[in-house]
Amino acid sequence: MNVEHKMVYVALGSNLGESIVTLRLAAAKIADWSLDKVVGSSLWETEPLDCQPGSPSFINAVIGLNPKQGITPESLLDELLELELQLGRERSGLVNEPRKIDLDLISFGMERRNTDSLILPHPRAFERQFVLSPLEEIAPNFIIPGQEKSVSHLLKALPSVGAIRLDKLLFN
Repeated sequence: MNVEHKMVYVALGSNLGESIVTLRLAAAKIADWSLDKVVGSSLWETEPLDCQPGSPSFINAVIGLNPKQGITPESLLDELLELELQLGRERSGLVNEPRKIDLDLISFGMERRNTDSLILPHPRAFERQFVLSPLEEIAPNFIIPGQEKSVSHLLKALPSVGAIRLDKLLFN
């Protein structure tokens, strides 16, 4: 079996506060949930998508991990939501508001879910440059469940909306 079939991919984003510091703290915690070494993308600066006018740019990244025994998609989602709270995420109820941290479960191996609390793979990951650009760095040949083309091919098909790869890695 291809190692990418076991991998879990989490997208990280922030556009408030010390974004790079916050993303690195989140990545370090997420790495603790992996059986072995995680892979992390570069940091990317991206324009806000479907956000309130005047929203600051985002810093985005993707991390790939092989989850420890007993971690399920649902338990991982719960952990990600708890980590967001620990790192200062506040939810006012406004859609796509600026945020200190946003953690999205993109895929969990080849598993599929469609429940009130979890949709896997993430339903819009394949159309978002801020997910695909960093994901392509660490898993260019990965085929998101439900898609027919690799991450690299999906990214090439998107219009460029200003994702800029920063000269910084998620992990120092």
